[in-house]
Amino acid sequence: MNWYLKKFISFVVTILSVAILSFVLFQIIPGNAAVSRLGTEATPEAIEALKIQYGYDKSLPERFVKWLSGAVRGDFGPSMRYETLSVAELIKGRLPVTLTLAGMSVLLIIVFAIPIGLLTTRDPGGMADRVTDAAAITVMAIPSFIQGIIITFVFGIVLKIFTPGGYVKPSEDLSGFIGFMFFPAISVALPKIATTVRFMKARVEIELGKNYVRTALAKGNSSRRVMWGHVFKNSLMPVITFIGLIVAEVMAGSIMVEQVFNLPGMGRLLVTSISNRDFNVVQAIVLYIATAVIFVNMVVDVLYKVVDPRNIE
Repeated sequence: MNWYLKKFISFVVTILSVAILSFVLFQIIPGNAAVSRLGTEATPEAIEALKIQYGYDKSLPERFVKWLSGAVRGDFGPSMRYETLSVAELIKGRLPVTLTLAGMSVLLIIVFAIPIGLLTTRDPGGMADRVTDAAAITVMAIPSFIQGIIITFVFGIVLKIFTPGGYVKPSEDLSGFIGFMFFPAISVALPKIATTVRFMKARVEIELGKNYVRTALAKGNSSRRVMWGHVFKNSLMPVITFIGLIVAEVMAGSIMVEQVFNLPGMGRLLVTSISNRDFNVVQAIVLYIATAVIFVNMVVDVLYKVVDPRNIE
């Protein structure tokens, strides 16, 4: 069977498995969505009527088939919390914010992590190397939401470069939206940049210690040519996989960062929906996160095969 077809089938099967597992789990966990919606003073008749309205009177397999068939078409059913909005409409309004945050964060990671990781290997044990290591370890030790608070305090309150909590819709002011999103993107990207720099640095140091580097230098090749022509390419292959994992993590959302910066993204919607037992919304977001992570990993596998076909049977 074609390798790409195998990867696609694996992608579909994994998504289906996640859909089944998440649906079943949300049906058996404690809590009653109807009571959460109507309140503890609601009559049994009112609760039963609401259950019938939202299909909770049907068997579990019937509900799953109906939910999955709708999910394939992009219809995740109604929201129990927001009566006038469907789950798809809720997600449609929040998804661009989360995707923008993820996209800007990934761009920052790629733009800064790889060059810094390469530059610090030019003088092992030197001042730049020691400073970079110390900075990377410090940044990695601080959670993203704490860095978000620090960024908000320094750039928002002290320097007044942006207004804390002053989210601007892209439809109202695109440049203002991008300007505001830059700061939460930094708080998401910083720990990932630090991690990628250390990984890239370790991979380059491993390659620099191999025989082919000494042979290339002995033949008269410049250090710059050896670095970019050989070491960088060979170091990049495992880094692609590593960055893929980081991209998947970023794509999954940064719930606490969205809370800190008051962003109306998927993270805040997830927290609100869980507290309100709005399981249709929660299931849709879980499926989105799973799809994003699995898709990114599939793309990484394909890129790895393109870069070095010998690594895939």
